[in-house]
Amino acid sequence: MTVQIKRPPRVIRTTPPLTLLPATDWPEPGQWTYNDYLRLPDDGNRYEVIKGNLYMTPSPSLDHQRVSAELEYGLMHFVKQNQLGLVLDAPFDVILPEIATPVQPDILFVRQARIQEIVTPKQIVGAPDLVLEIISPGSARYDRFTKYAAYEEAGVPEFWLVDVAHMTIEVYVLENGKYQPFGKWGIGDVAESHVLPGWRVALAEIFAPLA
Repeated sequence: MTVQIKRPPRVIRTTPPLTLLPATDWPEPGQWTYNDYLRLPDDGNRYEVIKGNLYMTPSPSLDHQRVSAELEYGLMHFVKQNQLGLVLDAPFDVILPEIATPVQPDILFVRQARIQEIVTPKQIVGAPDLVLEIISPGSARYDRFTKYAAYEEAGVPEFWLVDVAHMTIEVYVLENGKYQPFGKWGIGDVAESHVLPGWRVALAEIFAPLA
């Protein structure tokens, strides 16, 4: 479940109850900055700031982690073999100026020619070339709408939505500033990338750990 934190500190009653933040002074919704984000507790949750609003996602499930590991392994092997650039996974801060400060994509790729331009030891400042988000049952709306819009506005060329519950992969490619569907695949299909021609993902293999 992804929770937008309206007015910290609060105890948000979810299932189970979550104590989100310690008692201290926090910004109003829409006013969060990266410096505010840096003051958040290291409590095992993933915090992100989009358009000045703070969002919290609990630690990923075992199924989420298994699928993420399969995808990252395949992508990293392809990128390294062809000397194409850099692959990173969460948690690693990505600053999308005027939009997100920060987000933490599940998996991302940056072309070799852009690494020195946007990658620092602590964060990426700018749009990665490819972002993959793995949808858990509680994060579907957040990933499909909030993060989709942030990546589109920031100019991320390609965005993958990997749906664990339905075992599907959707790929969106940026055209004239808007995402257009590039493909949707299910079990038995092979997903492909536009940004990384030749990188193919057999969904039966990616989702095999869930069987």
